[in-house]
Amino acid sequence: MSKYLILIVVIVTSFSCVTKIEDIDNLTSELKASIEVATNVEILYSDSAQIKVKISGPTMNRYLDRNNPREEFPNGVHVEFFGPDGQIESWLDADYALRETKKSRIITRQNVNLYNEKNEKLETWELIWDEKGDRVYTDRFVMITQPERGDTSYGYGFVANNDFTRFEIQKNSGKMNIDDITKELNK
Repeated sequence: MSKYLILIVVIVTSFSCVTKIEDIDNLTSELKASIEVATNVEILYSDSAQIKVKISGPTMNRYLDRNNPREEFPNGVHVEFFGPDGQIESWLDADYALRETKKSRIITRQNVNLYNEKNEKLETWELIWDEKGDRVYTDRFVMITQPERGDTSYGYGFVANNDFTRFEIQKNSGKMNIDDITKELNK
């Protein structure tokens, strides 16, 4: 009798352990998500043989996770945006960056500074670059310094084109040159 009981228990437990191959593949890919580490990295984005963006950093970790591929710049990043003439139109520096491959965006954080050709400067804690939309944005606090105009603007929320020539602050306050305001109102 006990022999039959043992045989029944073995058979029942054998059938209860059946799993889907997909589940095994997903678990295996999660456990084996590899990381590639590169130093002194330079990545170029081009369109029709024209360089549009250059990203560089001292260290890049590429996570080869099938479900969430990403590239991390844990020791800082420098990004240059190029115009149609091949000249740098704006550049960005940050202490940290994460490129989410599937979402086509780069999230920069900690001491983020964005500059343009006029030496205007945006300072914020976080700035997101939408690769497909050719824009940068944040909902965080921002400070924009415009030396040529003598203006400093503050606010929460910011959207700009890549070259940082057109931008908008959602909730704005700041110090502005009264002569510039008068000229704008009298146009």
